[in-house]
Amino acid sequence: MCFAVREEVFVAEQQVPEDIEYDTYDAVAVHVLAVRADGTPLGTGRLLHGEAAEAKTGGDPSVGSLGRLAVTREARGLGVGAALVRAVEEAARARGLTAVDLHAQTHALGFYERLGYEAYGPEFPDAGIPHRAMRRAL
Repeated sequence: MCFAVREEVFVAEQQVPEDIEYDTYDAVAVHVLAVRADGTPLGTGRLLHGEAAEAKTGGDPSVGSLGRLAVTREARGLGVGAALVRAVEEAARARGLTAVDLHAQTHALGFYERLGYEAYGPEFPDAGIPHRAMRRAL
């Protein structure tokens, strides 16, 4: 179900090429999923930690990487995204991590800032979409 949400949001809606949306990290990531009471998926995200996160976190093994956060169009504005971020943070704490990094699409910077993340470094393109790196200490 996580992949169905990512397919809908990233591949179909944002035109991210399917061959870069799915990667080898999916097999080792911690995936979170938000579902409606009837089981309909509303959103997803993933946490990379350990070696899988090193390239995204500057090599710091105590920092996890939140990624692939996607909320379906029907669920936006309902708090699903914030709940998913908090679930990823809880998974990071359970693994002894001290911070979480992410690469935010620039239009979503305010969303992550409201959740305590701080942007650092320059803007960069990812899948043709402008992003900024952000971090939150746990």
